[in-house]
Amino acid sequence: MTDSREIEREEVLTKARAAKKVAPVLATLATPDKDVVLHAAADELVERTDEILAANNNDIEDGKANGLSESLIDRLALDASRIEGIAGGLRQVASLTDPVGEVLRGGLMPNGIHMKQVRVPLGVMGMVYEARPNVTVDAFGLAIKSGNVALLRGSKSAKNSNEALVAILQDVAEKHELPRDIVQLLPCETHDSVQDLITARGLVDVVIPRGSARLIDAVVTGATVPAIETGTGNCHFYIDKDADLDEGIAMLLNGKTRRPSVCNATETALIDGALSPEDQLRVITALQEAGVTVHGDVDKLSALGVENIVAATEADWSDEYLSMDIAVQIVDGVEGAIEHIAKYSSGHTEAIASTNAYTCQKFAAEVDAAAVMVNASTAFTDGEQYGMGAEIGISTQKLHARGPMALPELTSTKWILEGTGQTRD
Repeated sequence: MTDSREIEREEVLTKARAAKKVAPVLATLATPDKDVVLHAAADELVERTDEILAANNNDIEDGKANGLSESLIDRLALDASRIEGIAGGLRQVASLTDPVGEVLRGGLMPNGIHMKQVRVPLGVMGMVYEARPNVTVDAFGLAIKSGNVALLRGSKSAKNSNEALVAILQDVAEKHELPRDIVQLLPCETHDSVQDLITARGLVDVVIPRGSARLIDAVVTGATVPAIETGTGNCHFYIDKDADLDEGIAMLLNGKTRRPSVCNATETALIDGALSPEDQLRVITALQEAGVTVHGDVDKLSALGVENIVAATEADWSDEYLSMDIAVQIVDGVEGAIEHIAKYSSGHTEAIASTNAYTCQKFAAEVDAAAVMVNASTAFTDGEQYGMGAEIGISTQKLHARGPMALPELTSTKWILEGTGQTRD
């Protein structure tokens, strides 16, 4: 092991030890004190906008020089409006109910012992994420409110932005007589620091990856620390023969073009083959007129009169584009849509446009995903839209947490039994 590698590993472990040491401080912090810190952090971020934007501009210039894709540049970029939005997310988290201490169930045992199951913080929460500096603040806010310490391993592409943000958050913590170690940024020069974080058993209580399929898979398969899988968003939008076509097209375009670089963007349009050829053409033309590049079966789509089609490969059906591209498939009714989704879905968000109640019910019941949208855009899979405040990620697993994860999903439970000297036979 080289000296630089040893130094990097020791930095990760030193910060993890510090996080473990201060975890009891946050676990027992009163709700009003948490909310004061969150509001103060929101105000400080807005006040120091110029400082944040200067750091972010350095990241953007470096990203462009290093050939970072347009979708990643979009995820990386901040402006005054986005910083206001990030600050607003903290204020919204402050307004939410504190989950810590919530009694989930309990009662009086026959022997007179009072028992209850209560929510408690997870402890030290490791985050591994790419590009988006807003995740730095989101993770801090949700960690504070749920009583957790945040260990953040952002990407090298956002290094300057993340350093500026974490320094501001630490300043706020210190002003409110909390340890600066309640939020820490880990080194990001090499991938080895990720491995150091996700194998720090006994120091880190949970790790949450947020980013590309490759990143998520690397964390989930390599972690010895418990991991919550946040999946990629290969989201489908199915337009049924009984859809209000104007509404269906509007929802499809919203899901695809509103912000194509995010995980809830629509990546595949499924069109009912029972629609007239004119209506099928109308859907696809609307996409192209909106500037979306259509990928699909050239022969089938050309027969409808569609031009400028990119021949689809297997990857087009299974991968995220995160760009102004979409895969289009003509399917045999709702059964064909469900079958296609079952084969290619990442389990994130699937949507249907139809006025037929039975068809909608069948789709919602049989599609296996964290979120199913019935006559709504895929863009609504979002913690803030759900009223959760800033989300920590969108889980596509089925254990503990599924869908947008916010405060309750960042807690565990403990049983507390209060007796009067009882002993067991």
